Amino acid sequence: MYRVMCFTNRKLCDEDYIKRLTDIAYSEISATVLREKDLSEDEYYELAKKVNEIYKKAGKTLILHNFYKVAKRLDIDKIHLPLSVLESMNEEERAYFKILGASCHSIEDAVKAQKHGCTYITAGHIYATDCKRGVSPRGLDFLREITHKVDIPVWAIGGISMDNIEEVVSCGAYGGCIMSGFMKNDYETLKSNLFTYFS
Repeated sequence: MYRVMCFTNRKLCDEDYIKRLTDIAYSEISATVLREKDLSEDEYYELAKKVNEIYKKAGKTLILHNFYKVAKRLDIDKIHLPLSVLESMNEEERAYFKILGASCHSIEDAVKAQKHGCTYITAGHIYATDCKRGVSPRGLDFLREITHKVDIPVWAIGGISMDNIEEVVSCGAYGGCIMSGFMKNDYETLKSNLFTYFS
């Protein structure tokens, strides 16, 4: 059984976005990061409010992204942040969140994130991915090193699929983050092969 976290990107979704998120909420997956960073804070609030109701009904975990003030307005104590945003927050603001994640792209990033109270981090990108087209992946050696430098769960991100998740877990990753597989039409194939939990 592998731990898999969904990261959203509505621009990759080939059908109605809310329908897709509803399908994901009622599938085996139990954690989704609502990552729509191009939206304004007000636009993100409206989307997060709607999606949060879906996830509450499904009894699944929704983690908001970037807009931590929106999370507090909606009484959601789960957030994933760019490291720069994490560092801009004060200790009281960070302490509000029971689940606090950050995106890390170096060993230094990972150490900082743990120091600032993160309960998990994502590390990547591990494999080549269209989301980082033209940028060389950091690879499995980077993943192995980062998992040994921090004491919190490290989720691999970037080019992760059910074909390579066993590989990243064998390198010490707590689980894998998937975006395209959940957003694109191959979601049905992914769902049929997905055995996952989030803790």
